[in-house]
Amino acid sequence: EVQLVESGGGSVQAGGSLRLSCIISGFTFGDSNVGWYRQAPGNECALVATINRRDYRWYADSVKGRFTISEDSNKNTVYLQINSLKPEDTAMYYCAAEGPGQTLFGPLRRCAAYESIYWGRGTQVTVSS
Repeated sequence: EVQLVESGGGSVQAGGSLRLSCIISGFTFGDSNVGWYRQAPGNECALVATINRRDYRWYADSVKGRFTISEDSNKNTVYLQINSLKPEDTAMYYCAAEGPGQTLFGPLRRCAAYESIYWGRGTQVTVSS
């Protein structure tokens, strides 16, 4: 069984930083991408960053220069470093991994509802101005 467990969210002031972690078990990375989505109430579920074992990284335009995705293969953990946080970064952040034959894509109507993608339960990030 594939499991993804996020941690590291919290409440911070604008300009602060957070590092989100996602521990992945039961998953064969191969050439698959792992990434982070986020969803705020009333908004779509947006893909913000992906990484694979070839160290190819992709970022949404809205987070380039502030978000950094990385992976520790020894720990089966993917990280999302978020710097210069803005109030508009407030959202639930979900770790996700590609299921068989599936590619991470977005936006989605609702995070964690697309069955061909493996999802964590999410970690809340709240940024105050």
